Amino acid sequence: MTQPPGPQGPPSPQPPGSQRPGSPHTHALPADGGPSGSTAGALAAPRPGRVRAFYAGNARAVVARGLQVLRHNNFILIATGVLEPILYLLAMGLGLGSLIGSVDYEGQTISYAAYIAPALLAASAMNGAVMDSTVNVFFRLKHGRLYEAMLTTSLGPLDVALGEILMAVFRGFLYACGFVAVMFALGLLASPWSLTALGVAMLMAFAFAAIGMGITSFFSGWYQLDWIFVILQPLFLFSATFYPIDVYPAAVQWVVQALPLWHGVELMRLTVLGAATSPAWIHIVYFAGMIVIGVALTSTRLQRLFLR
Repeated sequence: MTQPPGPQGPPSPQPPGSQRPGSPHTHALPADGGPSGSTAGALAAPRPGRVRAFYAGNARAVVARGLQVLRHNNFILIATGVLEPILYLLAMGLGLGSLIGSVDYEGQTISYAAYIAPALLAASAMNGAVMDSTVNVFFRLKHGRLYEAMLTTSLGPLDVALGEILMAVFRGFLYACGFVAVMFALGLLASPWSLTALGVAMLMAFAFAAIGMGITSFFSGWYQLDWIFVILQPLFLFSATFYPIDVYPAAVQWVVQALPLWHGVELMRLTVLGAATSPAWIHIVYFAGMIVIGVALTSTRLQRLFLR
């Protein structure tokens, strides 16, 4: 009778497409902040079947690695990311606002700083998510070869996509928390319910990160990342951030209302000020669509890049 192989016996066969040729299926994540011990063991668990080859249900391992790296390396970057919208709030809201005075918004008379603060909070969440899902993702994708290494383990493309997107959401959330703290210090939060804006920030960050990572997967050089910043600047300036949308002609208003940051600004003003020019469900559905499209695009691209 044939004896079963011992501890050093050959590994079990893996389903087609679950590993790259020549790469061991149990390859651990890189040591750059990668999980070890039980986490690494969980990554190496077999994943039979075509569905589990695409999604092993272990995106938390990618998040765990990202949190370790964030704890050791990136908090100074987060601090600088929070600083930019705060400077805009101080310069535009308090500086320029002292000349403008109060403004009328949906039947309310509020200070100019109170008017632009929710918009800057939306921009802060967007910037945090986009920076993490574009610049950082491009380095890991093309130079660190991190995702290629992850996909030689039991992780599937959807695990990697969700894990990285959730880390970008966390960065956007941290940006938003820093900005909300400044709003509180300046007395720009109308009520405790205004803290629900942090939930809006996470929804926005999820949507922008999903789309950002999917688009970045098509890039081949650093110079292409410049287009991200070329797009972000008009979004920031013309999404009714500093003035109402009705200053534009009707045709231009339709264009602005198609921009993702405008939906975030409107939703933020609804939660912070209690009023908006459009229903909340429109913006929530808009961001939900971005999330579905972005996650599907990112996971599909990772599969085509590394599991062919």
